[in-house]
Amino acid sequence: MTTYLLAGGGTAGHVNPLLAVADRIRDRDPDATVLVLGTREGLESRLVPQRGYELLTIARLPFPRRVNAAALRFPAAFRTAVAVTRGYLRDRGVDVVVGFGGYASAPAYLAARREGVPFAIHEANARPGMANRLGARFTDFVGIAFPGTPLRRSKVVGMPLRREIESLDRHTARAEALGYFGLDAAKPTLLVTGGSTGARSINLAVSNSIATILGTGWQVLHITGEKSDIADPKLAGYHLLRYCDRMDLAIGVADLAIARAGAATVSEFTAVGLPAVYIPYPVGNGEQRFNARDVVNAGGSILLADADFTAGWISSKLVPLLADRAAIAHLAARAVSVGHRDGADRMVDLVEAAVTVKSTQ
Repeated sequence: MTTYLLAGGGTAGHVNPLLAVADRIRDRDPDATVLVLGTREGLESRLVPQRGYELLTIARLPFPRRVNAAALRFPAAFRTAVAVTRGYLRDRGVDVVVGFGGYASAPAYLAARREGVPFAIHEANARPGMANRLGARFTDFVGIAFPGTPLRRSKVVGMPLRREIESLDRHTARAEALGYFGLDAAKPTLLVTGGSTGARSINLAVSNSIATILGTGWQVLHITGEKSDIADPKLAGYHLLRYCDRMDLAIGVADLAIARAGAATVSEFTAVGLPAVYIPYPVGNGEQRFNARDVVNAGGSILLADADFTAGWISSKLVPLLADRAAIAHLAARAVSVGHRDGADRMVDLVEAAVTVKSTQ
């Protein structure tokens, strides 16, 4: 029986692919022991136990980016996190570690290396994070979601997807989605989403232009985010939700989307062939525009700077696009050409290869 330790967390971008891989391991080997290493503060503290996996914790240790008191304390705290993780590896008889980035991954990689435990890495973003850049120096088993991600010895495996997205049939889902959201079967659907927290600039531009968009004959499913203050104008064909717990149905019914370019969003949309106008988050290290690079270069979506997504752009560019169903069908065909539905299987194959290589040494 193999014991796996999956390390990662903090955000949904790390937790969701981790859980997808955990589920696929359990599918393949019901007798396997799957443990998760994370922190008490991250999203994993809630989602991992809900899914039925045991969560082992270490201290949350952001990498210091400036010289201050926290930076001075970091080396000792990091050594402690590595030592605690080494104890988990020994005490639980861990056979292989799988890291997904985030606060827990760097200690897990160094602990595995010092204990002689093989480890594999999954990097969800086109621009890798610090933990995975560190870990990739010490393993030959690195899976990436997007081609061109600059990690040594990496292999494109795609994104491990939630089961409901991995198995989504958009034609079948459409009938259920129409009833679930109260949509009109005779109209095409524009999905607008900025993720669970929303995207204020996207929300405002769409809200200010909603009459123009509806005038094209499309209906709009607008997921604004739980903290949004966008008011519902109560116009026919406009459906506002603060939060959507059935994103599989929203993706299934949509003909075009306007969205941020998070790694999970791009991966889910391309897996099922949903074209999008991607508007990368303008703050941070710019990884979102790289996430969308391949599908945009393939002619499957449109990339637009946040500052350029205005009422003027909607009138001059989006409205003509919505009127051209052939153009949207072409975008959809090109989008699915770069997508992967089997990311979970391909990542677990890589993990199993790491275990096999270790067992033959």
